[in-house]
Parts: sequence; C-alpha cells; structure tokens
Amino acid sequence: MARTRVRTARIASLLALTTALPLLAGCGSGDDPGPEAAKAAGGKPVVVVTTTWEGAFAKAAGAGDVTVIVPQSVHHAPDYDPKPSDLAAVAKADFVLYAPFEPYAAKIKEAAGSKARLVEVNLDNDPVKAAAEVTRLGGLFGTKDAAARFKTRLDAEVADLNGELRSAWPGGKSPSVVSQVFTGWAAGLAGATTVGTYGPEPVTPAQLAELSAKKPAFVLDNAHMSTGTVLPDAGAKQVRIVNYPGEDLDLLAVYRNAAAELRKAMGQV
Repeated sequence: MARTRVRTARIASLLALTTALPLLAGCGSGDDPGPEAAKAAGGKPVVVVTTTWEGAFAKAAGAGDVTVIVPQSVHHAPDYDPKPSDLAAVAKADFVLYAPFEPYAAKIKEAAGSKARLVEVNLDNDPVKAAAEVTRLGGLFGTKDAAARFKTRLDAEVADLNGELRSAWPGGKSPSVVSQVFTGWAAGLAGATTVGTYGPEPVTPAQLAELSAKKPAFVLDNAHMSTGTVLPDAGAKQVRIVNYPGEDLDLLAVYRNAAAELRKAMGQV
C-alpha cells in the first residue's frame, strides 16, 4: 500500500507539470504538422508504449514510430515513476499502449492532455495469443498487411524452434516442467509437459511440497518476477525465461533467447 501511495502521489505531481508544458497536445510549431496530419498524408501512426513488451507488439503490428516510456533496466514496470519527458511523448501520440498491471498509463495520458487512443494490450508470448494481439493492433493502426507478414514469420520461427527443442529432449522424451504463471508459453515452445504452475506470489510451503512431489526436470522461472530458487530440494534445474524484448523491440528474439536457454538446460541433464 505504501508503494502505491507514493506512486500515486508522484503521478499527481505530474498532473501539475502540465502548467509547465503549455498545450502540448493541441499546439505545435508551424513546422510540425502533428500526428493527425502525418496519418492523413499516408504516414504510420505515432505510438507510445509503456514498456518494450508493448513496443515489440506495436512494431510487429507495423508501427514505425514507437517510443518506450519505461527503461529496459526497470524489471518491474509497475514500479516506474513517469517523468515530464514522458508527458511530452504522450502528447504527440496517436496511440498509447499499456498493460492492465501498469497503473499509470491513463494518468500519463490525462496529465499530458493527449487525445491519443489508450489501448490495453494482452501481454502474452504464447504464439497464438501474440499473433492474435498483433493482428488486432494492425487493424487499429491501419497496418494489417504488416501484421499479417509478422504472423507468417512468427509461425515459421516457432515451428523451427519447437523442432530444435524436441530434438534436444533428454532421453528423447518430453521433459516435465513447473512454470511460473507467465512462462507457460516457453513450456509450449519446448513441447514440454507442464506438471504444475506457481506465482506470481512466492511459493508457499504447501505448494513447495506439492510441486516437488511432481518431480519436474525443470522450473521455468520468470526473470522479471523471480523469487529465487523455487524448488531448492527437488533436483529440478531452474531456467530463466525473459518475457520482455530488448531495445530493438524484436519480439521474435524473445522466442530465440528462450529456446537457447532451454536447449542449454536440457543439454546439461
């Protein structure tokens, strides 16, 4: 609760900063036609996203002008405190993309006085769900063709990685895994057999006993919400899964990196 109060107070202070950012959303220089004029001229929409995760979805959907608010160094996006420069970016945006667990997006838009469309994004790297979300965003952005091309690339990439991981199964059998609730997509990528899940809260003693009894070969931990070693006495190898793309906003790289971690772990069993 204390962290929430502090964050709310800081967002409230950002609202006051709008007096120092006169008419950011409505007034521009004579040389700046603004995002609406750019779209009318056939340009791509201006998109502001809270994190690189939303940014990768936007880029995959065909957005060419994407600004990320939360630095990649901030592993837990809801803890981020927006800055005045964030308001300036939002004020010029056509779309602001956020996730439901990020409480500040609407406040940022309000503070900047932006007319941007606020879009909630379903951040799930499950390939089917990711493709559906990219397709939806492509419809919003007017970039359906780009979104369709990405889906084709995603399907091919996932099929290749799945084949590689299946060939790396220890003993030629699908490995049993325990997944954090936001890393289940990686188990699917590997063709693994999920025998249990945990999180986002830390594992309780009762859960520890229950999951350990499943005798999983691997634990797929969420790098951004890690609670340390999940099953310390179960003999399971813990694999670090990263959900957020890098600064290049390459969503396909997330799948490649996860596959590399899984291959390495399976090769060590």
